[in-house]
Amino acid sequence: MRYSVLSAAFAACSCIGNSSALNILMGNDDGFASAQLREFYRLLKAEGHQVVVVGPVDNESGQGGRSVFTSSNTLQEPSEFGIIPAGAPSLGRDPSDPDVWYYNGTPAACTFVGLDYVIPNYYANRSVDLYVGGPNFGTNLGPFLYTLSGTMGGTYSAVGRNLPAIAFSGGNSEQRSYTWINATTPSGYPDPATIQAQLAVNVVNALINGSAPGQRLMPLGYGLSVNTPFITSLTNTSCVAPPLIQTRLNGGAFTDNAVYNATSGLFTYGNKLTDAINRCINGNCALPGETDVVDKGCYGSVSVFTIDYDAPLGHDQAAIRIALTPTVAFEDPDAKMKVKARNELTADSFSTVKMPNWKLVIRSDTNSQRRQFNSQDGGKSSKSLQD
Repeated sequence: MRYSVLSAAFAACSCIGNSSALNILMGNDDGFASAQLREFYRLLKAEGHQVVVVGPVDNESGQGGRSVFTSSNTLQEPSEFGIIPAGAPSLGRDPSDPDVWYYNGTPAACTFVGLDYVIPNYYANRSVDLYVGGPNFGTNLGPFLYTLSGTMGGTYSAVGRNLPAIAFSGGNSEQRSYTWINATTPSGYPDPATIQAQLAVNVVNALINGSAPGQRLMPLGYGLSVNTPFITSLTNTSCVAPPLIQTRLNGGAFTDNAVYNATSGLFTYGNKLTDAINRCINGNCALPGETDVVDKGCYGSVSVFTIDYDAPLGHDQAAIRIALTPTVAFEDPDAKMKVKARNELTADSFSTVKMPNWKLVIRSDTNSQRRQFNSQDGGKSSKSLQD
């Protein structure tokens, strides 16, 4: 295989010391036996991390943050790819690897089963330093898919349980088993699942290398959503080492609309670009949107999210709250005064606030770095409902 170009692209952040090894809980929504998950697992363990997988027994895409636990203690059907037979326990280990677990539940439920049962009972209740989800088969770009994706749901469920967490979603949307990974490809580069996994490892190691020993990888309540483009190594070299760009969740993002087919009398979804879903309310409005970055070239995106869905203090929230009074009262009278005071702040006031000096090594976006998106799916990754 031709690793020289790929290795150079990964060299900046693909290595850690043994003292930085983490205890990692891993999940996804494509299932415990999916190719990209298992390659990510393999490469993390090769880096020296201790990793436990608790993933759905079958594909649970599109479940969002739903936490659904099975009502049967045995499987009514075989698992994905026939690895676990019908009649087996609804929770169990992969027969080929005792650190890979399956559960017959949604991605969020798998996160909770891992944290509340598997780790305490089979791993001496060891602390978990990081949760990682994916890499998903298909991208999960923008706020709408943030709520819809099972990969995202398992991840923000972990954030809500006090863990730093990262969701990874890749533009290669084919559902396949880890037993179907190509040892060689016509391009001479690794299988796309392996490249997607290595990109994910690079982000994990970037956080480790940018953090002091013993420090949390991210502040409480924070997580990352990472989206990477379609990797072309099965056929050509046009996109085998995409740079990663600092992004925000919205900006160029889509929501759904209902598309009616008069012939069949049925509806399907379409993409709808709206002002509301792309309004910059929180965060750094100077950053490009993750949808624009991933869909327009061979680039990946890294967006920071928080578990706090509250609207920011400022004119808009103040106007709504004042309109609600006196029908809706303030429990603390001082809170009303604080709303009014915050309403008087200007944009210039916020610009003086110092932000933490993060050390995540990811390239900034520039127009000169862009190159045309050349993917095998025809650039249709903006709405990959494979999540």
